[in-house]
Amino acid sequence: MSQRWEHKVVEITTTLFNRKLTEKIQEELDRHSRQGWELVAVSHTNAVDSVRLYLKKAV
Repeated sequence: MSQRWEHKVVEITTTLFNRKLTEKIQEELDRHSRQGWELVAVSHTNAVDSVRLYLKKAV
Protein backbone atom coordinates (compact mmCIF):
# COMPACT_ATOMS: atom_id res chain seq x y z
CA MET A 1 0.00 0.00 0.00
CA SER A 2 1.42 3.40 -0.93
CA GLN A 3 1.54 6.25 1.56
CA ARG A 4 -0.67 9.28 0.96
CA TRP A 5 0.66 12.77 1.65
CA GLU A 6 -0.77 16.21 2.24
CA HIS A 7 1.42 19.08 1.02
CA LYS A 8 1.84 22.69 2.06
CA VAL A 9 3.88 25.61 0.71
CA VAL A 10 4.71 28.43 3.12
CA GLU A 11 6.22 31.67 1.83
CA ILE A 12 8.15 33.68 4.38
CA THR A 13 9.13 37.28 3.79
CA THR A 14 10.69 39.89 5.95
CA THR A 15 9.94 43.58 5.95
CA LEU A 16 11.80 46.63 7.16
CA PHE A 17 12.08 46.74 10.98
CA ASN A 18 11.00 43.12 11.29
CA ARG A 19 12.71 40.05 12.76
CA LYS A 20 15.56 38.42 10.86
CA LEU A 21 14.46 36.05 8.13
CA THR A 22 16.29 33.15 9.82
CA GLU A 23 14.31 33.72 13.03
CA LYS A 24 11.03 33.71 11.10
CA ILE A 25 12.01 30.50 9.29
CA GLN A 26 12.89 28.80 12.59
CA GLU A 27 9.57 29.88 14.10
CA GLU A 28 7.60 28.54 11.11
CA LEU A 29 9.49 25.23 11.09
CA ASP A 30 8.91 24.73 14.81
CA ARG A 31 5.21 25.59 14.51
CA HIS A 32 4.60 23.29 11.55
CA SER A 33 6.63 20.39 12.97
CA ARG A 34 4.43 20.43 16.09
CA GLN A 35 1.49 19.91 13.72
CA GLY A 36 3.18 16.89 12.09
CA TRP A 37 4.61 18.61 8.99
CA GLU A 38 8.02 17.58 7.64
CA LEU A 39 10.26 19.92 5.65
CA VAL A 40 10.92 18.57 2.15
CA ALA A 41 12.63 21.48 0.36
CA VAL A 42 13.44 25.18 0.52
CA SER A 43 13.72 27.64 -2.35
CA HIS A 44 14.38 31.34 -2.76
CA THR A 45 11.73 33.45 -4.42
CA ASN A 46 12.44 36.37 -6.73
CA ALA A 47 12.70 38.65 -3.71
CA VAL A 48 16.07 38.53 -1.97
CA ASP A 49 14.50 38.47 1.48
CA SER A 50 11.93 35.73 0.88
CA VAL A 51 11.94 31.93 0.88
CA ARG A 52 9.41 29.15 0.32
CA LEU A 53 9.22 26.11 2.54
CA TYR A 54 7.78 22.92 1.05
CA LEU A 55 6.27 20.63 3.65
CA LYS A 56 4.49 17.28 3.74
CA LYS A 57 2.71 15.08 6.27
CA ALA A 58 1.12 11.66 6.10
CA VAL A 59 -2.63 11.58 5.69
